[in-house]
Amino acid sequence: MAAIQPPLSSCPDSGRSIQHLSASSARLVVAGLSGDSGKTLVSLGLLLLARQSGIPVKAFKKGPDYIDAAWLSWASSSPARNLDTFLMGPEKTAQLFIANALPDGLNLVEGNRGLFDGVDAHGTHSTAELAKLLKAPILLVVDATKVTHTVAALVLGCMELDPDVRIGGVILNHVSGCRHESILRDSLESVCGVPVLGALPNVDASTLLPSRHLGLVTPQEHASIDHLREKILATVRGRLDTDRIYKAAGSAPSIQCQPQKTSETEDGHGLKIAYVKDSAFTFYYPENLEALEKSGADIQPVSALSASSLPEGLDALYIGGGFPETHAEALSQNSAFLASVRDHAFKGLPVYAECGGLMLLSRAIRWKGRKFPMAGALPFEVEVHSKPQGHGYVELLVDSPNPYYPVRTKIRGHEFHYSRIVAAASLPPTACAVLRGTGCSESRDGILVENVWASYAHVHAAATIGWAQGLLTQARNFRMRRLHANLFERAAWARSGAEFRVL
Repeated sequence: MAAIQPPLSSCPDSGRSIQHLSASSARLVVAGLSGDSGKTLVSLGLLLLARQSGIPVKAFKKGPDYIDAAWLSWASSSPARNLDTFLMGPEKTAQLFIANALPDGLNLVEGNRGLFDGVDAHGTHSTAELAKLLKAPILLVVDATKVTHTVAALVLGCMELDPDVRIGGVILNHVSGCRHESILRDSLESVCGVPVLGALPNVDASTLLPSRHLGLVTPQEHASIDHLREKILATVRGRLDTDRIYKAAGSAPSIQCQPQKTSETEDGHGLKIAYVKDSAFTFYYPENLEALEKSGADIQPVSALSASSLPEGLDALYIGGGFPETHAEALSQNSAFLASVRDHAFKGLPVYAECGGLMLLSRAIRWKGRKFPMAGALPFEVEVHSKPQGHGYVELLVDSPNPYYPVRTKIRGHEFHYSRIVAAASLPPTACAVLRGTGCSESRDGILVENVWASYAHVHAAATIGWAQGLLTQARNFRMRRLHANLFERAAWARSGAEFRVL
């Protein structure tokens, strides 16, 4: 199997004084005509095949997707990065890609939804627009179920809709047999002039990658993860023309972008920040945790399922999203941990919670006719419904004083939640007006209780520069208050001891 050997240059460090960032890394975008076309299976298969051949790989996910990114991380054995022009803008997106792309391997970007599907009727922020930004050829996955010559019309339509989009090849999915594959190949290559670079059989993908609400089951919860690698390889091996796919990836031209100015971050040395990490809470962008680590803070994972309490000497807590509802019974049974979270929150510990974190901090989760007690740091319950209660990009305007963001800050993020806050007589104060999206309640988000920020919006540190700054500043303030309180307490004890001796 041929190795990828395009003319490559090393990627400069974003901190160096340079005029441009540039890279000529081999890359491709795996796209589809719609959601559930087979993009994830093809992406995982290519990553696993490349690694098996000794080719280094790096994976990226278009859009604000945690679960697909987790699977790409699993297949590539390194953190997959999200590329999102809506959240970050084109320049930051290109910079993030260049800073993480491998100069001597395969860089694979998995698209989302259909090739031209974006935030509006014009396809703004679509997979096609990302591919053009990265100057990457597209490997188009086409669901061939019960169709033959019409596939050529669909692919030709993609080519005609935007001639600047370069389709480097097609992968046929759900092919029913040799005759079906032959007709599809002849049709595509004669009408479109696009090579067919693979054909996968008509298998039920859910037997490999089962789904539920919010998307695929996460790698941490897959029932047969130990055998999945070989199952995927058996499905794609010999059915993908890897030599031609690698050649297409290696034909991508160099790209350049302006380096982004990085803002100063609060010095985190001496701070201890925990984040909840287990099979119930897996939704974290790598850049968010890295932003805290780069400050010098001590970042520690803690499990809400198995830990009996938060770590000693904690200065802040970050609770990301996940599936607390599917783990609700186990979470509610760990009452010692829930009590620790509640007690720390009531004592003023800075807590930043997103979506699933909001649910953990609530009084209870209602799901499937049952109610499961949670930490009770927030004065309401949440209920999980059968349909999404908020789904898509969000835009927030900070309009009230709060510990984490300056007033008038505009926040872009995303939400995808099946839960909503159960109606109550009154909700705690909120910091944000929802300009786009659903939020927590009545076009508001960013619930404030003590030093707790709880929101349904997920933010990305590369898009929301002030996020890490706000959390680190509050952690530093809390640490100083705790140290002063300890000194005052020791002084009081010393005085009382002296008075006792005098008596």
